[in-house]
Amino acid sequence: MDTKSLMIATATNLFQQKGYKSVDLSEILKACNVTKGALYHHFPNGKEELLIACLHALNDTITMEIEGVFSEHLSTKEATQSMINTLIHNLEVEGTISGYTFSSIVSEMATVSEPVHKACSALYENIQDIFYTKLENEGFGNESASAIALLMTASIEGAMMLCLTKKSTDPLKTIARLLPSLLTKNSLST
Repeated sequence: MDTKSLMIATATNLFQQKGYKSVDLSEILKACNVTKGALYHHFPNGKEELLIACLHALNDTITMEIEGVFSEHLSTKEATQSMINTLIHNLEVEGTISGYTFSSIVSEMATVSEPVHKACSALYENIQDIFYTKLENEGFGNESASAIALLMTASIEGAMMLCLTKKSTDPLKTIARLLPSLLTKNSLST
């Protein structure tokens, strides 16, 4: 792994574990075993530029994984169940799902710059778009597909944060049990 990729992967992990504001550059440098000069060579604008690179990397990874799951299954219901079951399995086996959620980073972004807000927003928009497209392909109307995609994104992301907070898979198991009932064409009257 090249130095830039190492810094992005390490910083992403640290930001997810501790939050953006709680991680200082010296911690990232030490974890990567790189100099401040190397960091500023790749990220001339410092920590915030590194954060944006982390958010873009998360966006790419999460989008690719969700697209993969959704392309493997005929229905949104099946794809959603598979995705949630994978998250539950990862939490039970690995003790974390941090590679799949970015809420821990996004939650403290109210005081950060517009480029960071845009990068965070793009992450959620990509996820919702995958859900929306699958629902629309199944015959859901535009408004219903949009509303359900938003609900799915908020429910799954919220459940992941609750799982990490409670150190329990129960929130995801609850979502896995309840979300499928929303994924029928008669479930929403919008």
